[in-house]
Amino acid sequence: MAGERSTNKLLENILHFARALRRAGMSVGPGQVVDAVEAVKVTGLRSRQEFYWVLHGLFVKSRTDSMLFDQAFHVFWRRRALIEEMMSMMLPEARRAPSSARSRPGARQISEALLGQNDLAPKQAESEVEFNAGLTWSDDDVLRSRDFEQMSSEEQALARASMARMVMPMRPFATRRYRPDSAGPVLDMRASLKAGVRAGGEAVVLRRKARRRRLPPLVALCDISGSMAGYSRMFLHFLHCLTHHHDRVHSFVFGTRLTNISRRLKARDIDQALADIGDDVEDWSGGTRIGACLKDFNRQWSRRVLGGRATVLLITDGLDRGDLRELETQTALLARSCHRLIWLNPLLRYDRFEARAGGVRTMLRQVDEFRPVHNLDSLAALVEAIGGGGGSLRRPRNWLNAA
Repeated sequence: MAGERSTNKLLENILHFARALRRAGMSVGPGQVVDAVEAVKVTGLRSRQEFYWVLHGLFVKSRTDSMLFDQAFHVFWRRRALIEEMMSMMLPEARRAPSSARSRPGARQISEALLGQNDLAPKQAESEVEFNAGLTWSDDDVLRSRDFEQMSSEEQALARASMARMVMPMRPFATRRYRPDSAGPVLDMRASLKAGVRAGGEAVVLRRKARRRRLPPLVALCDISGSMAGYSRMFLHFLHCLTHHHDRVHSFVFGTRLTNISRRLKARDIDQALADIGDDVEDWSGGTRIGACLKDFNRQWSRRVLGGRATVLLITDGLDRGDLRELETQTALLARSCHRLIWLNPLLRYDRFEARAGGVRTMLRQVDEFRPVHNLDSLAALVEAIGGGGGSLRRPRNWLNAA
């Protein structure tokens, strides 16, 4: 009886943990829960690390789920002796998130999943609360200014919907090629002669032409290292929206190596696109080699995607411990190859940010603009700037002089 009761408690707690993972955005089915219980019974809960990797192997399907699982595991099974107690008591009660979880990327999303609605806990009577409806207008302003790292699951969904509504009024430019245009400023002699031959030479019909106009390409290089994990995922949602609104968006991610994800972002389902990207990328949430990755881009992709007044978005915090001379050389080459190089740095969310790191100062000397990318307001300002609306120009020289 005691063994059966312990098994039921184990199933109950793992089931609650799996439901929390589903609310946090992971795909965890009932079959995986049963497999997890059987696997834990076989391993015997000999150590916390072994228990972690048993559940990790069964619940995590892609690299994008690893961060959510890691945080959820440490919040749910937070007490030091909890797993050891399960071997005898099987009574873990993890209902309150530690205060340190607030500062971790995605911690609010995990806390909401664990503490929001507990299907296993008895429902408490709801108390009547009065509020002033005149103040609800500020909810949208709060969401637009909230840091991506501190957003809950519901707020992230609202933020993604807001990204989809952003319209980038990019101005088309005149190319070297021409197209037929009856009111064009240039006389098309070849088309006129062909029309005259078809008419038997009795009459010459003058044809005119004008330059073709098309949108400039947009190239994004997104840092997916550990220090950028809380922002790179949201920016990939932004790039997914841009990819489906414009036909010339090229997207790359880098950590210790460069990966082209342009085709993956063309998928209609953003969740499927991120899952495929997680399968392709091998250095997610790892280290950073900005100079080496920019070198790979300049060698393999620069001539393919940077033609026609291209704008490059470089999304990184600039914290690179590699060779600064290589970083300076490759950043300068990238700046010369494109029409406009905009550096998006989430560290600018701090009012007291100073350009003191060697990598930051090296890159600031080469870029055209230096902007934050940590909330919806910063993305809206970026859209306005790319579209030619100007906005608040962030000159890199200001930070170099201030440091």
